[in-house]
Amino acid sequence: MTGILILAHGSRQKETENTLLKILELVKAELKSDLIQHAFLQFSNNNLEKGLKRLIDQGATQIQVIPYFLFDGVHILEDIPAEIKEFLKAYPDVKIDFGQTLGADQRLAQILVDRVRILNGEDKCVLE
Repeated sequence: MTGILILAHGSRQKETENTLLKILELVKAELKSDLIQHAFLQFSNNNLEKGLKRLIDQGATQIQVIPYFLFDGVHILEDIPAEIKEFLKAYPDVKIDFGQTLGADQRLAQILVDRVRILNGEDKCVLE
């Protein structure tokens, strides 16, 4: 079975974790799957290792780690791949694929346009 782990950076402000939980619920509804977990790279006990283990405990033998990050950087290019590689030493029968960041995407640009329109007092928001 394939599981999905949505991985965010994390924050010292614990209430920000609710944002990822809301996104997670939207993703679960869209993909119609319950084999989706979330984790944070930093500042949370709900870390990458625990997220991966939860999916394995649910029966996942293949895991797609999807970073909820905007850009490539040291975490994406080095830290996360290193953690995954280390994790796989204890779980050699599990396959983990690491996805791309959100990056430059027209849908994100549209969200920014909507935010500008809201600040400009325009009624119309495309993504309502």
